[in-house]
Amino acid sequence: MPLPDRLATFNRSVTNRVTRMFAGRLPWFAIVVHRGRKSRRIYRTPVNAFGTDDGFVIALTYGPDRDWVKNVLAAGRCGLIVRGRRIVAVDPVIVEGDAGMALLPWLPKPILKLINVDKFMRLRRA
Repeated sequence: MPLPDRLATFNRSVTNRVTRMFAGRLPWFAIVVHRGRKSRRIYRTPVNAFGTDDGFVIALTYGPDRDWVKNVLAAGRCGLIVRGRRIVAVDPVIVEGDAGMALLPWLPKPILKLINVDKFMRLRRA
């Protein structure tokens, strides 16, 4: 069960504006750069992202039914700003449960389990 919608609304309005200032430079954070499916506008969404052998896995803390997730899935690609570098990521796939948890470093696993995150987006570097 993802985090509540009210928290997502607050974060989109308040927290994300602050987080975008540093999320692209800190470990385990990234900024997803994606284009709106309808508006065609460019958006920048801060996320928790973890490196894998061939790309990244993003914890879907509010579940997969978010506009940024739908935008990335529809486009089949996105940009990521990770530790100050811009990366093109492709082939987004939603991974659930233990298969998603297995992609994470050991430290965030108990935290994400505690807040019931069980869906992730896996992306491959272009």
